[in-house]
Order: sequence, then C-alpha cells, then structure tokens
Amino acid sequence: QVQLVESGGGLVQAGDSLRLSCAASGRTFSSYDMGWFRQAPGKEREFVAAISRNAISTDYADSVKARFTISRDNSKSAVYLQMNSLKPEDTAVYYCAAGIVRTRNVRSYDFWGQGTQVTVSS
Repeated sequence: QVQLVESGGGLVQAGDSLRLSCAASGRTFSSYDMGWFRQAPGKEREFVAAISRNAISTDYADSVKARFTISRDNSKSAVYLQMNSLKPEDTAVYYCAAGIVRTRNVRSYDFWGQGTQVTVSS
C-alpha cells in the first residue's frame, strides 16, 4: 500500500503560479511511476502529467505542456507539479497517483490521494 497526500492548492488569478506537492508513505516510493490528474466539475478525471520512477522520463497533456513541470524527489518520497501561467480552464481538483506503469490511463494507477482544489480566476 502507498498513501498519498496532496497539498499546495488554492485560489489564484490567471497568469499566477502554484506548486502542488504529493507526499507518499508506505511501500517504497521509488518503485512507482507517478502521475498527476485533474477533475473539473461535471467532467471526467483527465491526465495532466506523469514521471517515471527514476525521473528520467516525463509526459504531459498537450493542454499543460510548456506551462506545467512534474518532478520527484525519491529521497523525500514526494512528487511535485509546478504550474505556471495558470488559466481559468485549469480549475479542478488535482490528484496524484502511483502505479507500476507510466501511462496516461487513469485506470492503470493503483493508489490515489484525496485531491487538492485549484481555482484560477479570470
């Protein structure tokens, strides 16, 4: 089992930045690929970014590419999402997830955090 706790969400204005953190506990964090997903009201949960267990490989949704950066620190059992140039359409609950495959598929992740709200005002 892996327990995940997100933090860092909040209310910001368009163009601002936020850094989300996800702290992991339980089984060996470095054994898992990590992903960030988001879910807006009335919409399905969607892929945002993913990073391989060794941090060599990353992947981003087209909608956030060049604005968001995913990173991890295995020594701290944490994964981060730096979000720059935020837009109102980035408003959602953001979730981190752990899995054994770095993928965009929400069903491939085994463990999920409770989410953190990000609200971007125009």
